[in-house]
Amino acid sequence: MLAAAVPAAAQDAATPPAPETPADPAASIGGDSLTIGGAAVYLSDYEGSNDYRVVPAPGAIGSYKGFSFLIAGNRASVDLIPNKPGPVWDIQAGPIGVVNFNRNAIENISDRRVRALGERGTAIELGGYVGIGKTGVITSPYDKLSVSLSYRHDVSGVHDSGIWQPTINYLTPLSRKTAVALFVSAEHAGRGYGRAYFDVSSAGSVASGLPVFTTRGGWKNWNAGALATYSITGDLLKGFKIVAGGTYRKMLNDFGDSPVVSIAGSRGQWLGAVGLAYTF
Repeated sequence: MLAAAVPAAAQDAATPPAPETPADPAASIGGDSLTIGGAAVYLSDYEGSNDYRVVPAPGAIGSYKGFSFLIAGNRASVDLIPNKPGPVWDIQAGPIGVVNFNRNAIENISDRRVRALGERGTAIELGGYVGIGKTGVITSPYDKLSVSLSYRHDVSGVHDSGIWQPTINYLTPLSRKTAVALFVSAEHAGRGYGRAYFDVSSAGSVASGLPVFTTRGGWKNWNAGALATYSITGDLLKGFKIVAGGTYRKMLNDFGDSPVVSIAGSRGQWLGAVGLAYTF
């Protein structure tokens, strides 16, 4: 189900929220599956911006012999503990990787004040996650509720800090042709993340007109999202499908108080996407 990948698939702004573990109804119903596709994504110019643009985003999600995986634009994850079909408990663990493009291209930022603060490098964030899920919990033998905790750290030296992300994800097939997923998550970022993307130095204040600001580490944001897929040929197990998703992100604490957000941007951002996918 590519809809589970949609919120993660934007490649130019900050990493949008998304479940680390893929939610794939085709895998829940029929075992091995591969869904690939693309979407048009409406997202903010940078993390905390109130300006928006549309970018294309590819994605793939699936399962092979019980091993689940997700590739969504700038994010990839794999569950190295194989899943069993049917209403069972699912222990999850594996690696994740994110390429963080936040503010790495001035031409993609509309606000002149944030442009004046300069570009940031492209951060490579690597880590892993653990989680637990249960299939067959509320609506049918195929719905699934999962809870996970991930950690990733910048290995490229751009912000040189870590990000913790707890996530709760719920998926339910509504029929052989339709499935819906919901999730909530939050992110806790280190001081280096704030320094790279939310601080305003004395020189930056002169260049941008924004007040000087120093960001402490802590809870950076919470997110909530909804995802859906509808098969237009075949069903959830095979064929073409329309996919769509949306999330809302709320910036918190010093990250929300930063002039980059509170003056030049907004504490709340929306992300929406619609696309086409094919399941093999």
